[in-house]
Amino acid sequence: MRSRRTLLAVAEVAAWWVPLAALWLVLVSIVDPLEAAVGAGASAVVALVARGARRAVTGR
Repeated sequence: MRSRRTLLAVAEVAAWWVPLAALWLVLVSIVDPLEAAVGAGASAVVALVARGARRAVTGR
């Protein structure tokens, strides 16, 4: 049961990360490796915060 919960958590973070990273790529003017790394990192942090916020609101 724990592995299913972990898989769902990873899927939720990935579901947030993909559109956030795509938005970052749309908004930056130059796409170089450093910009892509910063965008991926920032998107990952925001995806984790979004998951935490959803859990705080729903109580799950």
